[in-house]
Amino acid sequence: MGFIKEFKEFAVKGNVMDMAVGVIIGGAFGKIVTSLVDNVLMPIIGTLTGGIDFSNLAVTVGEANIQYGLFIQNVIDFLIVAFCIFLMLKGINKMNRKKEEPAEPAAPAGPTQEELLAEIRDLLKNK
Repeated sequence: MGFIKEFKEFAVKGNVMDMAVGVIIGGAFGKIVTSLVDNVLMPIIGTLTGGIDFSNLAVTVGEANIQYGLFIQNVIDFLIVAFCIFLMLKGINKMNRKKEEPAEPAAPAGPTQEELLAEIRDLLKNK
């Protein structure tokens, strides 16, 4: 019974839930980037390189078919995902730095009303 309770506490902790949400969003983001590379960028790159379709680039060595064109596409996918994550983290860090910046230091406080009254009292005693 204790094991189940411990597992429940672990599973609903903020860090585990945040990680699960991150994995789900990351998977969806990966599909978007793959679509961007396959359907937008690679046709443009293919046009610029004279109509080369990277997905069809392959070399046959013996009986093995090495599809290095798909590898090139996956590298481009990775670079785009890494760049997007870099930009997001940069923005998040910038927002966090703004929150953490201390307010301007307060001007030195002058004497309180009580201190001024005590000073006046002492001056009057001395006269």
